[in-house]
This record gives sequence, C-alpha cells and structure tokens, in this order.
Amino acid sequence: MAAPYEHFANRLRKALDRTDFVPGRGRTSALAARYAVSRETARKWLTGLALPELPRIIELAKDFDVNLEWLATGRGPIAPGVGEASALYRRLSDNENHLLDAFRKLPESKRQLLVKFLS
Repeated sequence: MAAPYEHFANRLRKALDRTDFVPGRGRTSALAARYAVSRETARKWLTGLALPELPRIIELAKDFDVNLEWLATGRGPIAPGVGEASALYRRLSDNENHLLDAFRKLPESKRQLLVKFLS
C-alpha cells in the first residue's frame, strides 16, 4: 500500500535534490534541524506518511525556490519562470539577514538617511 502523501514526498525530495540539500543519510536530520521539527516528523515528510501544514509548505517552497502550487499539488512548473516572482522565493543569505536586521533596528530617520545615501 502506498503512503498517503507519497506524491508530496516525491516532490519534496525533488525540490531538495535541485538545491543539493544534504543528500543521502543525513538528509532527514538536516531537514529536521533546519525546520525545528523532530527527526520523525522530517522522516514522515520524506516518506509520504505525513504532510506539513500549509505555512510550512509555503516556507519549504520559498527556501527551495519552487512554486508553491507545484510543491503542494503537483500542478504547474516546478520553479518560477523568467519574469515571475522567483526573487521572492530566494532565501536570504546569512549576510543579507544580518544587514536587514541591522537596518530594521535603526530609527526611521537614520533608515531614510541610509537609503538616500545608497541611492
């Protein structure tokens, strides 16, 4: 008997493969650590025994640069095409996150000065 969410699991594995996300035996642990879930939960996602909740599927789609509709349902292309919102799905690097956090901590007046200076 097939796993109830086998098709989702296949798409998730394909999305992970596209980005060379920890192949092989360490994949389950790496996925669990990245999304702060148990290894058992990550294993169930990867084997089709469980389906992540919608907010988590959205996060997975963004992190692995795949279309949300494709990941959730299998419909549509695997990734955004040229001219689509592919930049919205790209995960920020650690440096970009650090810069954005620092920017958000600035008072509004200093933010405006910095934007003006960079423009």
